[in-house]
Amino acid sequence: MRILLLGKNGQVGWELQRSLAIVGELVACDFDSPGDLRADFSEPETLAPLVQRIRPDVIVNAAAHTAVDQAESEPERTELINATSPGVLARAAAEIGAALIHYSTDYIFDGSGTEPRLEDAVTGPLSVYGQTKLDGEELVRQAGCDHAILRTSWVYAARGGNFIRTMLRLAGEREELRVIDDQFGAPTGADLLADVTAVVLRGLKSDPAVSGTYHCVAAGETSWHGFAMFVIEWARARGLPVSVASGRILPVPTSAYPTAATRPHNSRLDTTKLRQTFGLVLPPWQAGVERMLKEMTG
Repeated sequence: MRILLLGKNGQVGWELQRSLAIVGELVACDFDSPGDLRADFSEPETLAPLVQRIRPDVIVNAAAHTAVDQAESEPERTELINATSPGVLARAAAEIGAALIHYSTDYIFDGSGTEPRLEDAVTGPLSVYGQTKLDGEELVRQAGCDHAILRTSWVYAARGGNFIRTMLRLAGEREELRVIDDQFGAPTGADLLADVTAVVLRGLKSDPAVSGTYHCVAAGETSWHGFAMFVIEWARARGLPVSVASGRILPVPTSAYPTAATRPHNSRLDTTKLRQTFGLVLPPWQAGVERMLKEMTG
C-alpha cells in the first residue's frame, strides 16, 4: 500500500511520519519539499498532478491553516488552504480510487451547551477558521472518494510551541497566573491522533463502508485552567522550577483575553462512533500530557 502524506512537518504530520511508516510505503510532502514532491495548499492547481504522479492508495492530509486569529484577517487564503485544496485532493483521490483521511476541528460547532457533540450535531462556526474547515469537510464528502474525516481539538505536541511549554515557562517566571476556565475540551496529543490514524487507515482500506466522519480526542475533559493546574502541579511535585503558588493560578473568563477569533466554550466531542467502529480505547488526557511532560523534562 502506498500512502501520500501532506503537511509532513506540522505537529500531526511529524507524528504521522512515524505511525504510517509501518503501514505502507510512505511518500511525505510539504509546501517546502523539493521538486515534484512540493505540495503547497495555497496553489491548489498543483495538487492533482502530484496525486497523479504518486498514485497512492491512501492520501492523508495533515496540511491546514491553523493560525486561528490570523485567519480572521485573511479569509480568502484560509479558504484556499482549508477548503479549496482539500476539495481538489478529494476529487483527485476519487479519480484514481484512492481513500482520503482528512482532519477537522471542534471549531465547526458554536460551542454552546455542556454535552459532548455527536458527529451529526448541528454545526455553527464562530470564526473564519471554523467556517473554512467546515467548508473543507463538505467538499471532501461531495467528491465521492472513500474517506475518514477526523475531528479533533486542543492538539498539542512536543515539537514546536504549545500550551504546556508556555505554562511551564510562565510558572517559573511569575508569582501569579490567570488562565481561562470557561472553555472545556480534552487535550489531545498529536501522537495519539497519529496512532489512531494508522488504525483508521487500515480499517478504511479493508472496509470502505466505514467511510464517514469521526470525533477523535483523548478521554475526559478539563478547562484551560484545569490543564494548566495539572501541568504546573506535576512540575512542582518533581522539584522543577515553579515560582507561582498553587493558590495564585487564578481562573478567569474568556473575556479577560480578547482575541480576533471567537473560541468555542464547549469543545467536548463524543468519540463513541470512533471507538465502536474501530475497536479503540482512547486514554485519558492526563496520560498523554504526563507522557509528554516526562519527555520534555527528561
